[in-house]
Amino acid sequence: MTDPLPMRFFRVTVTRVNDITPSFRRVTFTGDDIDEYGDPGFDQRVKIVFPTPTAPLEAMPMGTDWYTEYRNMEASLRPVFRTYTTRAVRKGEVDIDMVRHAVDGPASEWIDTVEPGDEVLILGPTVHSNGNMGVDFVPPAHIDDLLLVGDETAAPAIAVILEQLPRDARGVVVLEVPDDRDCAYLPAHPGFQIHAMGRGSTPRHAQLTAAVERHAAALCPDGRGSDVEEIDIDRDILWEVPRTAKGGAALKSAPLYAWVAGEASAVKLIRRHLVREIGIDRRAVAFMGYWREGRAEGQ
Repeated sequence: MTDPLPMRFFRVTVTRVNDITPSFRRVTFTGDDIDEYGDPGFDQRVKIVFPTPTAPLEAMPMGTDWYTEYRNMEASLRPVFRTYTTRAVRKGEVDIDMVRHAVDGPASEWIDTVEPGDEVLILGPTVHSNGNMGVDFVPPAHIDDLLLVGDETAAPAIAVILEQLPRDARGVVVLEVPDDRDCAYLPAHPGFQIHAMGRGSTPRHAQLTAAVERHAAALCPDGRGSDVEEIDIDRDILWEVPRTAKGGAALKSAPLYAWVAGEASAVKLIRRHLVREIGIDRRAVAFMGYWREGRAEGQ
């Protein structure tokens, strides 16, 4: 008898669509086997497969080696998928918060026009998941402060983290979103200062990187900067989550744990500043380039 899968594809149907703010749209899904959908919590990543005229949901490989099969498909026939964060799991339902923006491809078009009855595939954790697949918020057991940083693509993960942290946790959130009205998206936490800013007409991530420099200096302990191995984000994925061999945090304790996610070029700049100039221990930081401007996922 084989062990239950910790992660698999779920075919789901949209039941509700709710616009939380001008840029954040909450889509609620259900399905015949949705009660098998797991909830490891924090920044649990999932992949959503969107149907297109040339690639219906049935075209998506769904075996254990699905990605190899996917890469071997003719490019024009590959299904479209993007990565999101599980926002909430209830009996019979799963919420995913998605960012609405100008339609520039199949995924953004689906988000813009979605209505109840639409179907997608979600590659997500099952109730048999141990939390080690797709969860990158792995702080040491003992920390004084947290620094959570991201753009709108990281906002759902930051929201879940804030909701699931204990009430005595403390730290700072720095978030850049498209519109000032989106700043209300994050839930409050009694131990966190939330610095959310609308981008408006300013260059993308200019406010985010400047705000991180201001707030990190106050949070970070005195330290000596470390050399940073630069990553070519046009060739490689910027994804650095220190773990031990057992999958837990790399340190038992740290004065500060930083979690940074969003567009890769901004994450690269913030990574360099926090580690090299501020002196944060590299074993107490998680850096994730969720996306690269001008490049679709899977390319």
